[in-house]
Parts: sequence; C-alpha cells; structure tokens
Amino acid sequence: MRVRKISAVALVSVAAGLALTACAGTGSGAAAGAPSAGASAGAPQASPTSAGSSSGGQAATDPSASATAAAGAPVAATAPAACRTAQLSFSASGGMAEGEVLINLTNTGSAGCTMHGFPGVDLKGADGTISAARSSVAVPTVVLRPGQATRFTLHYPPNNSGGSGVTFHSLVVTPPNETHSHTLSLSINIPVGSKSGSVVTVDPVGAGK
Repeated sequence: MRVRKISAVALVSVAAGLALTACAGTGSGAAAGAPSAGASAGAPQASPTSAGSSSGGQAATDPSASATAAAGAPVAATAPAACRTAQLSFSASGGMAEGEVLINLTNTGSAGCTMHGFPGVDLKGADGTISAARSSVAVPTVVLRPGQATRFTLHYPPNNSGGSGVTFHSLVVTPPNETHSHTLSLSINIPVGSKSGSVVTVDPVGAGK
C-alpha cells in the first residue's frame, strides 16, 4: 500500500510537468506565429503595378521631363533675310527666244537669303535711259542658300527693221526690296519707234525657273 501511494504522487507530478510543458509550447507557438514588426505596423506593401503607376505620375510632373519635352518640340524656322545687292553676283545670258535676256543672280554670301518681287531694270545708252515695265507674271518667293542662283527675264522687241535702231549698252539692276543697284555691260538694240518703257518688260525674280 505504501508503494502505490508514492506512485500516485509521482503520477501527479508527471502530469503537472506535462501541463506546464504544454503551456510553454503554446506560448512559444504564438510567438513564432506572431506577425513581423512591419506587418504589425499595418504598412501596405506596394504591388509592382502600383509602383509603376507612382513612377509614371512622378515623370508626368517632373520639371526635367517637361524641359526635355519643350526642347524636343518643333520650333518654327526663322525666314532668311532679304537678299542684299552686296551678297549677289550678276550675269546675263540669252533667253529661250529672240528678244529675251536672262539675268542670273547668285548668292555669294555666307547665309541664306530670300527674294520676292520684281527687280528694277533701267536700260542706258547714248540716247537716254528707259525703265522696264513689270509684266503680269505671278510673283514667287525665292530662297537662296549660299552658292545657289536664280534669275529673271527681260523682254524687249528685237530690231528687225533693217535700220540702226536704238542701242543700250548697260543694264542697271536693283534686286527686289533693295535700294542699291548693280550695273551690267549689255548691248540691246530695239527699233527706233520702240523707245518706250512699255515695250521693254521684266518678269519677277524666280518666275519660269
């Protein structure tokens, strides 16, 4: 009977130990399963999609991005200045028909220039001076890069009368929108009865190119 009593006490002690062990295991499991500090703080984890959206929004409002867009925007080209007499060379050649002279204008400057309009043309000779009248040809705008040339046509009645006619030995040319002239040595003979500016006409620069 004494031996059984001791055994009962031992059993109670073992049971108590098992209970304590179970409690300790439960506490340890709760600690192991507890959320991390980041999770307990409740901070949301950004998904790849939301991160990309955030980045895109920043780019849209980024001043440097706006500056880049502005720099890449097309800029309206500045029109070249009007051609000045000093930056042009002048020469004459025969036209497509009798009674025509082509006056060639070449840009000898270092920058492009434009011409729009009729040139002034005066014919000078021993018997006086006449000014060419403007034709009815439409006026184009000509842009000349350095080294490029354009031309205009002078029309006059050729002297087929058999008489001496009236001869002009020089042509004074003033480009459109200019006040300075250039003189070309050129012999033109017209009938005596045609000594009038209305029978000598000039086309605008660049017409008929």
